[in-house]
Amino acid sequence: MRLDDVVGQKEAIERLKSYVKSRNLPHLLFSGPPGVGKTATAVSIARELFGELWKENFTELNASDERGIDVVRTKIKNFAKTSPIGGSDFKIIFLDEADALTSDAQAALRRTMERYTNNCRFILSCNYSSKIIEPIQSRCAVYRFRPLSDDAVTERVLHIAKNEGLEITKEGIEAIKYVAQGDMRKAINALQAASLVDTVVQKDTVYKITATARPEQITDLINTALSGNFISARKYLDELLLDQGLSGEDIVGQIYRAMFNLSIPQEKMVELIDIIGEVDYRIAEGANERIQLEALIAHFTLRGRN
Repeated sequence: MRLDDVVGQKEAIERLKSYVKSRNLPHLLFSGPPGVGKTATAVSIARELFGELWKENFTELNASDERGIDVVRTKIKNFAKTSPIGGSDFKIIFLDEADALTSDAQAALRRTMERYTNNCRFILSCNYSSKIIEPIQSRCAVYRFRPLSDDAVTERVLHIAKNEGLEITKEGIEAIKYVAQGDMRKAINALQAASLVDTVVQKDTVYKITATARPEQITDLINTALSGNFISARKYLDELLLDQGLSGEDIVGQIYRAMFNLSIPQEKMVELIDIIGEVDYRIAEGANERIQLEALIAHFTLRGRN
C-alpha cells in the first residue's frame, strides 16, 4: 500500500508526500474519527521510506490495550533505543489511539521523544487531539483527517467490488454510504458481509447485516409521531426493536440523522433535538431502552400536536 492508495485525504497526503520525498520526517500527530485512513497512512509512509525493510524499521502499538506508563518505559523505549536497519536514518514508532494513554504515560512519552529523536520518529494517532498533552502536540506536525466524503466511499467500494468480481446495485452503494457515515472501515466490512449473503449486493442485504434501519423506516417513525399518532409510531418502534433487533442507541442516532432531512420549523427542531440528546444520555447511562424510546416518541407526539 502506498500513500496514493489513501482516499479522501488529498491535502494531507500531498503534504506527507513531501516528507517522504525529502526523507526528512518530523514527529506526526494524526487526529480524526475512526476509519478515515490514519493507520493506512502511517503504514504507507513506512513502506515508501524503508521499502522491503519497512517491517524491521516500523512498529505499531495500540495505546488502548496498554494505557499505563510501563508501555512507554518498556516496549516503546526498547524499540526506540535500537539502531535502524538497512542504512535508514531513523525508525518509526506508530502509536495508535494515543489519546487513551494516561497523563503520566504521555509525560513519559514526551521525554522518550526528546531523548531518541536522532534515530526514531513517532507517529501518533488519536480521535481527539485535545486529549494529547500540549508538550507532545508542540513537538509534532498535526494532521487532521476528516470523515470521508460519499464520493470517496463510492470510489473505493466500486474499486473493491470490481477487483473481487462483485456486482453491486446503485441502491446498494447508497446503503453502504448511509451505513458508513464517512468511515471506510465500516463501508468495507459492510460490503464484505453483504457479498457473503448474495452474489449481488443490494440495499436490503446491507441494512440487515449491519443491523441498520432503512432511512425510510426512521422517517416514517418520526412523521407518524409528529402527526400525533402515538400508537402507530409505537408499532414502528416495536418493529425496529423486536423484529429487527436494533439497539436503542442505534435508533436514537438514526433519528437524529433523519431530523435534518425533514421540513420541521427551526424552533420545534431545537426542542426535539434537545429531547433526543436527553434520551441518548439516559440510554448511555444504563436506563431502559424501550421506556426511553417510547418516552421519546411520546415527546414527538406532544410537540407535533402543538
